[in-house]
Amino acid sequence: QVQLVESGGGLVQAGGSLRLSCAASGRTFGRDAVGWFRRAPGNEREFVAAISWTSSIIYYADAVKGRFTISRDNAKNAVYLQMNSLKPEDTGVYYCATNQGITTQGDKYDYWGQGTQVTVSS
Repeated sequence: QVQLVESGGGLVQAGGSLRLSCAASGRTFGRDAVGWFRRAPGNEREFVAAISWTSSIIYYADAVKGRFTISRDNAKNAVYLQMNSLKPEDTGVYYCATNQGITTQGDKYDYWGQGTQVTVSS
């Protein structure tokens, strides 16, 4: 079983940047795809980005295209989410999750981290 730990969240002003990290322990990511999701207060969880194990397939939500970049370093067993030009509506708890195949559907992912808070002030 894999344990996922997110880090890198914090408070940033609109227009700023943050880089989130997702580290795996217990076992490696292996050939799993990794997705990032977020939940804003009062809202349902929503898809943000996902990356296949070879990084050859990447998906982004329309709301973050051109601003966020997902990447992974399999040697370091880590996945990253670079977030630029942040907006107040990007505020929420960000979660990483793993699944055998890449998908934008959260209910398909098997393992989830505890999340890291991102707050963007206007």
